[in-house]
Amino acid sequence: MTPSELLTRLVATPSVSGDEARIADLVASQAESWGARVHRQGHNVWFSVGSGPKRVLVNSHLDTVKPCAGWNTEPHEPVWKDDTLYGLGANDAKGCVTAMLLTAKALLTEGAPKGVECVFALTAEEETGGQGLGPLLSTLGPLDAAIVGEPTSLKPCTAQRGMLLLRCVAHGKSGHVAHAHGLENAILKAARDIQAVSALRFPAHPLLGEARAQVTQVSGGLSRNQVPDRCEFFVDLRTTPGMDHAKVAEQVGAALESQVVVHSARYLPKGTDAGHPLVRAAVAASGEATVGSSTTSDWAFLGEVPAVKVGPGDTLRSHQANEYLTRAELEAGLAFYRRLLHGYAEEVARG
Repeated sequence: MTPSELLTRLVATPSVSGDEARIADLVASQAESWGARVHRQGHNVWFSVGSGPKRVLVNSHLDTVKPCAGWNTEPHEPVWKDDTLYGLGANDAKGCVTAMLLTAKALLTEGAPKGVECVFALTAEEETGGQGLGPLLSTLGPLDAAIVGEPTSLKPCTAQRGMLLLRCVAHGKSGHVAHAHGLENAILKAARDIQAVSALRFPAHPLLGEARAQVTQVSGGLSRNQVPDRCEFFVDLRTTPGMDHAKVAEQVGAALESQVVVHSARYLPKGTDAGHPLVRAAVAASGEATVGSSTTSDWAFLGEVPAVKVGPGDTLRSHQANEYLTRAELEAGLAFYRRLLHGYAEEVARG
């Protein structure tokens, strides 16, 4: 099966996050036909190729977002136009899945890199942060490094933003608007705090730049003739490596009049040292300098495992209508992953 044929089959199999059973069946069946000993947990599929003291995870996700408006074709019906495949998930991230699967096939046929066990895991619910890679990690066992397949134009991403969500509540005193003098208007207090949020500054990261807090939702007031005693707003801060979520939440709380509580902090920022063998191998395999990524991924759940996020396709096409991947990008991704795994083994052997 050619890379184009496999990608077409994957795109033709709908896999909106939470509904990946059919595509997991397809991936498992395909890997088994090549001789892999496949394991399943829910809609997650994984298998190992090779053996050795070093274990490297090769991971991408099977799920997609829901199709948005504006498609010129049926999102779940892949269409080739010249050398470009249009379809939901072609770019994010079934191109990565295809390239990783065919890399596994090549290693099963030719032999895995010496001294390295390659753990291929094609997982579910990355788009929703559900029952995917995170819950699977304890089953996979200890890992020395990880490759996370996302569309990065094959540029090795060694820094990824995290996500800190804060719920802020401004409290005032309710009363009739006609007698508002002396009452504290919660919306006005929230407005002052929203201005204060926009003025917050954090240290810049060399690959990701500055982190800026954004107010994304505001709600308050019960009726048009009543001074509001409560106004709630949410702050979304895309953090960078080195920013501690608990300390940042305290910093924001100290700068505002409103009560500040952490709504979500589980998407942690990630970074891998430039001198790590996996990073050196990725740079050599791609011929590109390392970059940072503003989007989150399953890397957020890998704890202290050194990782590189890299794959065929362009992140700017993700979650948009008329998503696509070119044949050349796909084939380059396959060649890249093979070079990367062999290069990683060589870097480890050199010490």
